[in-house]
Amino acid sequence: MKGVDAVAKILKQEGVEYLFAYPNNSLIDSAAALGIRPIIARGEKTLINIADGYCRATNGTKPTVLCVQEGPGIENAFGGMAQAFADSIPVLIIPGGPEPARHFSPTNFDPIPPFQHITKWSARISTPGRVTEMLRRAFTHLRAGPPGPVLLELPRDVAGAEIDEKDLAYSPVKSLRSAGDPSDVADVAARALAAARPMILAGHGVLWAQAWDELRELAELLQAPVMTTMAAKSVFPENHPLSAGTGGLTLAGGAAHSLLRTDLVIALGTGLSKSGFVTPIPPGRAIVQITNNERDIGKGYAVDAAILGDVKLVARQLIDELRRGGARGAAKPEVAAGLREAHEEYLKEWIPRLTSEDTPINPYRVVWDINRTVDRATTVITHDSGNPRDQTLTFYEAVTPRGYLGWGKSTQLGTGLGLVMGAKLAFPEKLCINIMGDLAFGTAGMEIETAVRERIPTLTVILNNSRMGGYGHHMPRASERYQSNMLSGNYTRVAEGLGAWAQRVEKPGDVVPALRRAIEQTRQGRVALLEVITAEDPVYPRSADLLKATAAAY
Repeated sequence: MKGVDAVAKILKQEGVEYLFAYPNNSLIDSAAALGIRPIIARGEKTLINIADGYCRATNGTKPTVLCVQEGPGIENAFGGMAQAFADSIPVLIIPGGPEPARHFSPTNFDPIPPFQHITKWSARISTPGRVTEMLRRAFTHLRAGPPGPVLLELPRDVAGAEIDEKDLAYSPVKSLRSAGDPSDVADVAARALAAARPMILAGHGVLWAQAWDELRELAELLQAPVMTTMAAKSVFPENHPLSAGTGGLTLAGGAAHSLLRTDLVIALGTGLSKSGFVTPIPPGRAIVQITNNERDIGKGYAVDAAILGDVKLVARQLIDELRRGGARGAAKPEVAAGLREAHEEYLKEWIPRLTSEDTPINPYRVVWDINRTVDRATTVITHDSGNPRDQTLTFYEAVTPRGYLGWGKSTQLGTGLGLVMGAKLAFPEKLCINIMGDLAFGTAGMEIETAVRERIPTLTVILNNSRMGGYGHHMPRASERYQSNMLSGNYTRVAEGLGAWAQRVEKPGDVVPALRRAIEQTRQGRVALLEVITAEDPVYPRSADLLKATAAAY
């Protein structure tokens, strides 16, 4: 068989269901011949976003593979792969490539050197005899150690070469995990037992490890508030008495309350990165860190103790050690009461926006109406970057793992549309919603046609304020003199022209009825879009502001 058919055969053995593809790559047809369905997008960036969303939604339990054209295809893929790398998404991209005689010959593009900066491993299949070896190594990188994207180039000569089937013995790669050093576990357990007010900061790694049951058991055992990072939102039910909510650029009231009162932060499955989209830990708090990536230990903060290992296995070790140390999970009513009071105060401050009857519609009202309209247990929701992210993050209540896809260490506009399409492929039975701004829609809106063509019935809610929401202060003179922050367009007509069901909403009281109509359309298998005409309201609770304001109370 040809080399490309051998690659397709291995993908089939690995359980690949979809090949996220952009059209000039011989692997598409070879995979389709084996029953692997191609998903063809309008461009490489959204294609990668769709694969990213599929991988997130399944927590990497189903292999996620892409293929793109050599040259312009893999060149265009850099942004989407950088986004996947920022959030540690284990996807495999297989670009085509030139024959060896064309390597190091300008202006042929060699993706291996630049993509080494945004992948866990980048390589090429150098000879036909290495197809099995290189695919095995690629899947090993996807399934062992910290997650991250992988690139494996399939050159034309290897793809077209004849390979003897007897030389293609292949067994699917197993996932590998390791537990923590028992002495490190004992040290962290002792610190947790000695702390007066421990709290848990749960990161994206808890979702990848599928350790939400252990997280809940650990929190209840310690009676510790749980705050999640933006990427981890949904790993702990936000209607649980110990939920402190989420923190990113914006921060829930319970999270601020907990951060300011705690004497020990148990950082579980988080790299503790420092960035504008990560809530800072106030100084003077002891920190213990549990991660499967040695690169992250002590990266953002000096930690007092650490455990290196799989989050699920280590969390179970820690629970067992805590029980041996005398932890019984006795109720501490004051903890839940403090969180409830902080949440109520926070809600009291924001309820005027959340229930506003103003026109144009306040964007917070849209988020609030979505939150009280959908069945959160059977819904997957995501946001785009900018104001929609910051307005949705703390006011949508996530109650089930991956019921919310949070993202944003890299904040490329238009990403949410692809993510929600991938989630719908993973969970066809669920309602999948993307909230985006009109600026973001301009970068990816043509992909509504991809959703229609590929039969992916998602719901997109556009918050259309006819401007680059929140960007005016970055270019005040240009905005005032030349209206550089202003936008225009009727996106309802655009969506209808692309084959979707679409409606425009202009009155606050019409939001919920329109949502119900749109949801019904998705149940009938149609792609739906609501264009909600909103005001610009770039006011949101920033992390630093909340921490500063709350500090005065202590």
